[in-house]
This record gives sequence, C-alpha cells and structure tokens, in this order.
Amino acid sequence: MNTQKKVPVGERTFCILLVILSVAVLYQAYLIAGFSSVSSPGAFPLGISIVMLISSVRVLYELRGKERQSSSWSDAFKRFNHEHFPRHIVVFTLLSIAYLAAIQWVSFYVSTFVFLMASIVYLRRGKLLSALFAATVSVLTIYALFTLAFSVYLP
Repeated sequence: MNTQKKVPVGERTFCILLVILSVAVLYQAYLIAGFSSVSSPGAFPLGISIVMLISSVRVLYELRGKERQSSSWSDAFKRFNHEHFPRHIVVFTLLSIAYLAAIQWVSFYVSTFVFLMASIVYLRRGKLLSALFAATVSVLTIYALFTLAFSVYLP
C-alpha cells in the first residue's frame, strides 16, 4: 500500500457509492433466479455484480491509508465541481435536456434546429452566421435522409 499519494477529490465517495450500487445490483441479480444453477438467467448478472463488489471493496480498502487533497468539506466540494463539472459541460448538458423536453412540445425539426443553433453559438462563442448555416444544412440533411431516402416521417 502506497501512503505517499493523495486521494483525488471525490474518489472515496465514488467508491462508497460503487459498493452500494454493487450490493443493489447483486440483490437484483439474485431476485432473477437465485443461486439455482450456473446456466440460470441470473447467473451472468450475479457473477458480474460479485466481481464489481469485490473490486470496489478492494479499491476502497486501498484508499484507507492515503491522505486527502482538501482540508474542509466545502473546499473539497468546490474542487470536485471545478474538476468534474466545467461550465461548458454543464451548459451543454442543460441544452441537451431542454432539447429532449422540447421534442415533446414542438416538432423534431424545429427543436433540432434551435438546439443546434444554441449549441453552436455557445460553443463557438457567438458565431451566429456559421451556426445558422450549419444548423440549416444539418436539419435539411436529416429531413432529406429520413423523409426522402428512408420514408420515415419524424414528428
């Protein structure tokens, strides 16, 4: 065990969550067919969940002697957010969620066009004309492929 290294922010929490998830998957796999036989429907998920549980417990055990990078909980939370959730990822994720919700209320083509426009404008920092061109070409290509080539009409 190497006690010289520091534990990256959030790694202990992730390992604990992985152990909990492994136990939940193990329970669900057991509910499929129990320990009836090696060729039962739940045998593969059961084996995978056991391997996942053993691996996550082993990693958690190896982390026990290493020191943390951050001193306080709030500092660790800020570092974790800064390292794992950069602003452009958060904004693009919110745009994607809004796009998925908009498909239900607006047509596929309109929501796709607005999503592509907003995404390209954000990622290219305001290049409106190139975003308009790229979104228009993309939506027209999707329309031509699905409607004309595949005869699939999107809502």
